[in-house]
Amino acid sequence: MNDINFTTLPNGTRIISEFIPHFKSFSLGFWFNLGARDENLSNNGISHFIEHMLFKGTKKRSAKRISEEIESCGGYLNAFTSKEQTCYYTRGLSENIARSFGVLADMIQNPLFKKSHIKREAGVVIDELRDVYDNPEELIFDKFEEVIFKGSKLSLPIIGTEGNIKKFNSDELHKYHRNKYNTDKLLIVASGSVEHNELVKLAEQHIEQRSKNAVIRRDKFVSHSAKDLTLEKNIHQVHSIIGRSTVGFNSKKRNKIKVLSTLLGEGSSSRLFQAVREKSGMTYQINSFINSYQDVSSFGVYFSTNIKLAGKVLDVVYKEFKKLRELEVSEKELNKVKAYIKGGTLLSLESTTNRMIRLANSVLYFNKVIPVEKYLNDIESVTQKEILDISNELLNEKKLVKVVLKSKDNSISRAA
Repeated sequence: MNDINFTTLPNGTRIISEFIPHFKSFSLGFWFNLGARDENLSNNGISHFIEHMLFKGTKKRSAKRISEEIESCGGYLNAFTSKEQTCYYTRGLSENIARSFGVLADMIQNPLFKKSHIKREAGVVIDELRDVYDNPEELIFDKFEEVIFKGSKLSLPIIGTEGNIKKFNSDELHKYHRNKYNTDKLLIVASGSVEHNELVKLAEQHIEQRSKNAVIRRDKFVSHSAKDLTLEKNIHQVHSIIGRSTVGFNSKKRNKIKVLSTLLGEGSSSRLFQAVREKSGMTYQINSFINSYQDVSSFGVYFSTNIKLAGKVLDVVYKEFKKLRELEVSEKELNKVKAYIKGGTLLSLESTTNRMIRLANSVLYFNKVIPVEKYLNDIESVTQKEILDISNELLNEKKLVKVVLKSKDNSISRAA
């Protein structure tokens, strides 16, 4: 069993580490419970933009030096922003953890936000935004969550808007950084060949205490009726999502929905993959998904195909929904799905980065470490009756929302 330790420093910073004795490397993440959900229309995109800007240099290090300090010893440095979290992380060999820690600590505490850097990076982020608009597979998921989460800040895109990106300035970025990047909001997570006491000493050495700000509570998601949406772009394929909002990480139903989603459309042996691709050859891409937040998830089925087959694919999808609402899944099929989830979970844990992310999510969402065994036992305990019940709750055609991205010259109709 791996050694997991947890420490909270006097300045409020939390440190959690997992020591894996047979590893020679580590993954280290600096996490803030901060993302697009904490923004508003006027500053939407600022969390993601600051993530970019923290790589542009500090008083001690230029952008080039930040990269070189990590990469010159064989390490890797990156970051990501989601709707609820921002993470800066690095991977490397165990003997270089002090160097990596120092770089991350400097980045998150001492950004320059120079005017020239902001202007240059705004161009980069706008280019990233336009890449999303040019990629229908990414764009349709943004639009789907915009529709089902309407009225909530979860409807805001992570990357923001071009107008906001162009107007961000040094004063605004510094103010947001001071208010949000405080030591009591920092979670440091490491997995691999790491010594917990060393991490604590590094944090005491490198993390300076900042004055605490009042805790701002996130608005709870309130469900509402959502309407179908059709978007037109100059594309060859039709891209569709059929789905809805459902429970989040804070619900025990979430694992039952995970099993349903896997059975329905995750993996090449899933029902939709077999029915739509293997038996009918109507699409290259079809999969189900559950994208979860604290109190709500987006759940649905995504597929792309040509305009002539889109209606037929929809018919097959709805027929599979109907089967799941009316007939209990066999014990044999359910056991195969559980084995698929178990295998994917355990294989993912061979990566220190995946382990680090799992630890962070566990603490941020549940305020404790959920053992892998507990999660797998919860999956194993899902019954045939529960899958039938959750299918009737989620797969009612009248309560599903359809978002379609298609060419301007084509329309979709279901088969007679």
